[in-house]
This record gives sequence, structure tokens and C-alpha cells, in this order.
Amino acid sequence: MPGTTVLAGGVGAARLLRGLVDVVPPDRITAVLNTGDDLVLHGLEISPDLDTVLYTLAGAVNPETGWGLAGETWRAMEALERFGGQTWFRLGDADLATHLYRTQRRQEGAPLSQVTAELAAAWGVGVRLLPATDDRLATRLTLARDGKEVAFQHYFVALRHEVAVASVRFDGAAEARPGPGVLAAISDAEAVVIAPSNPIVSIGPILAVPGIRAALEARRADVVAVSPIVAGAALKGPADRLMAELGHERHPRRRPGRRRARPRGRGRGRPLRRGPRGHDRCRGRGRPGRDRAGRTPTCVRRGQCRS
Repeated sequence: MPGTTVLAGGVGAARLLRGLVDVVPPDRITAVLNTGDDLVLHGLEISPDLDTVLYTLAGAVNPETGWGLAGETWRAMEALERFGGQTWFRLGDADLATHLYRTQRRQEGAPLSQVTAELAAAWGVGVRLLPATDDRLATRLTLARDGKEVAFQHYFVALRHEVAVASVRFDGAAEARPGPGVLAAISDAEAVVIAPSNPIVSIGPILAVPGIRAALEARRADVVAVSPIVAGAALKGPADRLMAELGHERHPRRRPGRRRARPRGRGRGRPLRRGPRGHDRCRGRGRPGRDRAGRTPTCVRRGQCRS
């Protein structure tokens, strides 16, 4: 059924989807999800972005972190640490059940797309969750300091994304095929949204799967992208630094001949003037919203705005 298709990574995409289901029926939303972050650890198949979106839409995600399960316990990790096992990528006790089930079904021959549908049904998630591919796809990053290539989760979690990156590649992308229903979800949708996920390591792996970029470009005129970078800074994660390190522009480009719309305040309709630190300082009776860190804008604190 035609509806809205969202190309999605992890936390940013999950939050967009959580808001989208408040205005669009869940059964009319399809999420095409990044699998380049997937890894095998402790013999378990782990799909971090898939699970973050799944838990968020199920209303079960940890609200403080944006990933993992609320009320999680860590007894398995504590026991593993006692033995000297790998605990750099922490898996909660309840979260382990997801990975155990996925691994079991994959070993039984079920493709990732089928297992994902089963997990979504078990959680009562009405949004259709489609892995970008059922085939192997791995995001690999070359570090600037020593030229060493590492997997995405090693860069993001073990190294806390604090090191500069020289290049990124998507291993297995050339041989991968779009997952079942992915191309149709893009071409037949009434609207396509690119979620505010990291453009390089969350959206990039999806577009690297042959056929997906072409399907998106075929309807480029009505595709909407929500930027994860505001005023040159990432809302969450290393997207801004990663783009700069790889030589990409961090500010959206305007089309030639088009002027940027100026926001207007309420009441007298006077425009807002940008203040220090990106705050909106009102010249009329407008009430600007909070900034992206949740702080009250300067003009509100100084009593310059009225409702």
C-alpha cells in the first residue's frame, strides 16, 4: 500500500519515526534500515540500527540513551567481565534475547528481512521495517592516525568516535541486492523521507546497495531529507566531524536563484533576528522555541518575548 517510506539509521531516525506515527497510520509507513552497522559478537548476530528503531517504535527504548531497553539489567555483562571477556559493546540482559532469537532464526535459514518482520510482530510494531539488504554489508573506516581499517562499531563504541577518519567504504555493497520490497517501497511511496541520520555511515550504506540510489534519484523531485546537522553542528554523534574529515560540506547548499525564507514571529508578523549562539531574538511578539540543547533562548530569558 503506498504511503511514506523513510530511509533510516539509528537514534535520529528512530525519533523521527516515533513522531511520524502520531500523524501517519503505522501501517502506511515503511522504514528502509541501515545494516552496515551489523556485527557478530559472542557468536550472536546484532543489528544495532534495526533494534534501536524497533525498540523505539515499541515504546520500550531507554529514553536516556536512545538505544537499548528501558529498565535494562546488566548481570550477563558483569559476569562476562569477571571472566575477562569482551564487554566493550554492552548488551543488556533483555536485549540479549533479541540477538539470541535473531541468531537462531538466521542459523535456521531465515533471511534478515523475515526475522525483522517476526521481531516487529512480537513487539506489536505496525511500521513495516525493511533491512536495506539481506546480504552481508559492513561499514569499514580507515583511521587517519595510522591507516588502520576498523569496523564501524569499533570506531563508534570502542574508540568513542574520537579519532579522525581518512576514508569510509562499504564492504560487500557491490555484491549485495536490495532486500525484499525495498525498491518498491521507494518507487511506489507517496512520499520519501531521508531521516536525520549520519549521511556518511547511516544513509551511505543504504545508498551503496545497487539499485537503491537509482530508485531514489528517479523520484528526486519529491524526496525530503531532514538534516542531522544544524548550523554546522551535529544534533547527535560525529556526523559533522566525519563530514569535515572526509572533505564534505557541512552546510546545505541553496539552489541558485532561490532566497532562503525568513522566519516570522507571531502577532505583528515581524521577522526574527538571529542572536548570539544561534538564538532567535524576537523583534515583535513572537515566541521562539528552545534551542537544540533544550536551553531557553536569550530573548525569552531577557523578557523580550511575550505570548
